[in-house]
Amino acid sequence: MKKLPMTAGGLKRLQDELKHLKHVERYAVIKALAEAREHGDLSENAEYHSARERQGFIEGRITELEDKIARAEVVIVSKLSGKDVKFGATVTLIDDETDEKIRYQIVGIDEADIKKGLLSIESPLARALIGKSVGDVCDIVTPGKGHKSYEIIEVNYK
Repeated sequence: MKKLPMTAGGLKRLQDELKHLKHVERYAVIKALAEAREHGDLSENAEYHSARERQGFIEGRITELEDKIARAEVVIVSKLSGKDVKFGATVTLIDDETDEKIRYQIVGIDEADIKKGLLSIESPLARALIGKSVGDVCDIVTPGKGHKSYEIIEVNYK
């Protein structure tokens, strides 16, 4: 069973979503199904079919979340240190073309949100950064921007 690295915050978000699906959404869809059944013929009842689809989605997501939570390997970022980039690091980079500074924290795949500076461990940039340290240059090819080059100017574990 492949472990899924994630931060404590990432695990909490998955657990909160699972709790919401089990204790709120599941009961709402059961109620919607009961109401739709009261309308008679189920073969032509759009409300019933919609509720069944929603129920399938919810149950599938519950199964997916339970699996991810079971395989979670929580990395306590505040206990990490070092000069090399690894999971949990907050890395400050300079774009070699534009001299723009950008900062990303390398997190688990379910936590990634580029707008918040959370970079998936499986992204091309994160894979290129792992093992490098301050002063190293990282070259990557991205689908949208082509060849990019970044210099690492800071590595933090906070």
